[in-house]
Order: sequence, then structure tokens, then C-alpha cells
Amino acid sequence: MTDLTTLLEVGGSVAALGGGAAYARAKYPGLYWSTVGLPISTARLLSSYGSVMDACGLTVAPSRLRVLAVKATTRREVRPVPPRRGIIRPTSTGLRLRLRLAPGQEPADVAASAERLRHAWGVHAVYVSTVKPGVVELRLVGFDVLRRVRMPRKVDAGFLKVPVALREDATPFVRDYRTIPHQLTLGATLSGKSMYLRHLIAGLARQSVALVGIDCKRGVELAPFASRLSALATDPEQAAELLPVLVKEMEDRYDLIKARQGIAPDASDEEITSDIWGLPESERPVPVVLFVDEVAELFLVATKKEEERRDEMVTQLIRLAQLGRAAGIYLEVCGQRFGAELGKGATMLRAQLTGRVCHRVNDEASAKMALGDIAPEAVYAACAIAPERPGLAVAGDTSGGWSRIRTPYLSLGDAAEICRESAYLVPDLPALKPFRLDVPVRPVENPAPVVEPRPVTD
Repeated sequence: MTDLTTLLEVGGSVAALGGGAAYARAKYPGLYWSTVGLPISTARLLSSYGSVMDACGLTVAPSRLRVLAVKATTRREVRPVPPRRGIIRPTSTGLRLRLRLAPGQEPADVAASAERLRHAWGVHAVYVSTVKPGVVELRLVGFDVLRRVRMPRKVDAGFLKVPVALREDATPFVRDYRTIPHQLTLGATLSGKSMYLRHLIAGLARQSVALVGIDCKRGVELAPFASRLSALATDPEQAAELLPVLVKEMEDRYDLIKARQGIAPDASDEEITSDIWGLPESERPVPVVLFVDEVAELFLVATKKEEERRDEMVTQLIRLAQLGRAAGIYLEVCGQRFGAELGKGATMLRAQLTGRVCHRVNDEASAKMALGDIAPEAVYAACAIAPERPGLAVAGDTSGGWSRIRTPYLSLGDAAEICRESAYLVPDLPALKPFRLDVPVRPVENPAPVVEPRPVTD
């Protein structure tokens, strides 16, 4: 009787542990991975590394010296050699290890076997990246990090860099305006596009940057951030007045750069520049980021007069996209729908927008307009986004790379509060003062540190 009671108690404890592990895996995947998933996956990897590599076709014939050494010391069968494995580094979301490829292998061979490695080692996903010639890094992700987004504590952010989302490989997606100056962001209603925009504005609000907005939905998206905006146009009429001012500001900055290029012949090469970042800090104008929300409203017309105004605005947007980078003017173009049928200039404008972020859209044509010239598989990934996952998007650029990302939640009130606390950072741009809303600036007792630009070394 005592043995039966003990057996029942042990069985109940095991059932309780199993139920607790299942609950933690469903509700707290990070905790489950750290306590249960990490040890199990590590043991699987260590015990089956050689056989898994052999099954995936990632082994090569041993060298003659190795064959002779094995035959001279043991009577074992000489087996193919897998890539040399480095130290396993556990993380809060998975594992990382480096592989030194065997002669004749390439990173594409390992990437092609990523799905097999995922199943063999019991992880959510495996991603392969090249570290240097002959060395690749495997990033094993233990669970779906996009289901409940938690940004890493340490993010390599800086001036004109905003960590705005999390990639599916658990690395942060950083919007870097110096690397990708202009971007097109698409998303249907309730797709998370506005959340993405909030993170961008909140991240730039604490930097020495001029923020300009065009929101043709009467300002309902950008008006809460008016305390930090240097200018805001809330309808096409105001946008038609604001865009020429920005073009004139761009031309004035080019005149400043040209004046700097016309310096004395005996000046050093370091003093000659082709953009504002080569100017001395005392002469360098502040960067400007232009947010265009619902860009389709700038294209839609009903009368002949509106068509002329539309053509002028589109031409000015294209000029800013073509020439604005060197003048420190960057574009963030957002909308629900973007296609060639919007009118003349739509395709040309898209060609100037290097970065692409596509949330869930209502039709395949919009996904193709955003990602079709990058990679066809990215279009299919964007069309497969479910409505139950707002904030999920496909991000890429014209280099051909793309990945799934998801933006963490940020309430409108919190983003607006960040802008109110940073209102003292609004730069003095006289040309934009007529377009700035009259919002009282709240005095800040302990302002957050301002992110300043670093000295230019390239």
C-alpha cells in the first residue's frame, strides 16, 4: 500500500511538472526556453552533431593525413568530416554557434539545410549568416519571438538610428537613415503601420532632428506629435504649400555645400565635401525627416485644377527623394495602397525609396509594388500575414535582402508624451515656422540625454 501511495505521489508530481512546463511554453516561452528548451536542444546538438551534418550532406571526405592517422591508431571506420564547430553560446532566445566550413563548401549549402537542422535539434528556426570567408554563424531561435515582442536590452542605436521592431531571428530591426535615406511603408487598416510610425517619431524625438509631417487625414495620425514637429500639413492644400518650402531648403543647403567646395586651392582634402556631413559642425544644418502619411491622398484628384496641383506635389516629392539625401533631408512615405494606377509619378517615386516595409495589405498588387522588385518570395510572405498579428511586416531594401519583423506595442499617449518632453529640441528653421502648430511647450526639469551626431570619419 505504501509503495502504491509513493508511486501515485511521484506520478502526480511528474504530471504537475509536465502541466507547468506546457503552461510556461504557451504563456511564457522565454522562461520555458531558459529552463527546459535550452538544455534539451543543447544536448541534442552535442549528441547528434556529426550524424545530423552527415544526413544533411554537409560532410566531406577526410584528408589523407587524417585517414592515415585513424588507420594507424585505431581500427575504426574512417567517416566523413563535418564542419568544425565552435563554442555554443546560449542566449535568452536561442543558441549561437559558428561553423568553419570544410574545403569545397559554401554558406549556401548550410542555408539550404536550415529546415532540416531545425527539426533535428528541436528549435523554432535556424538562420545562417556569413561572418567571414569560410566561417558562418548559426543562430538557433528556440521559440516564436514575434508572437510576443520583447526588444533586446542592448541595441546598437545612435544618431538617425531608431530600433523600431524585432526581426524573426531575434535581432533588432534598426531604421538607419544614413544608410537607407528614404523608405516606403505600406499597410492596411489595423495592420500596425501607425504603430511603426509611432516608434519612428518617438525614437527621433530625442535627437537633434527636424521632424516634418504631411497627414492628409486632417492630422489625426500626426497631430498628437505636433509639439515636436517643426511643420505639419493636414490637407493637400497645405501640403502643396509646404513641399516647395522643403525644396527651397534643399536648394539652399546645396548652395552651402557648393560654397564650401569653392574654398581656397591650398585647403586640405578633408575640407572638401559633397554632402552636409562633411561640413564643419558649426555650419552643418540640422537633418530633416519628412513623414508622409496616406500618400495616396496626394495623388487622388477630382478636377483639372487639382490634377495640376497633384503633378506639382509629386514632382517636388520626387526631387526630394532624388536629391534630398546629400542635403540631409529624408523621406518616410506611408500609405494603405500604392500602385501605378495612382497616377503619373507613382512608379518613379517608388524607385527612389530604397527601404521597403510592407504590413498586411488588402491586395497582392500593393505587396508587389512594395516588394516585387526586391524578391518574389517576399511578396508571398507579405500576402500571408494574418489579421490576428498586427504589427507583423516584411522589411527589405533594394539590395534584395528581406526578413519578417514585428513592432512592439507603444500607446499613442506614451508616444505623444515623449514628443511633449522633447519639444525643446525643435530646431530653429525660419522657413518652416508658418507651418508649425501653436502647441504650448511644457518645461522639462530632467530632460533625457540628446543623441548627437558623431564626427564624420569616412
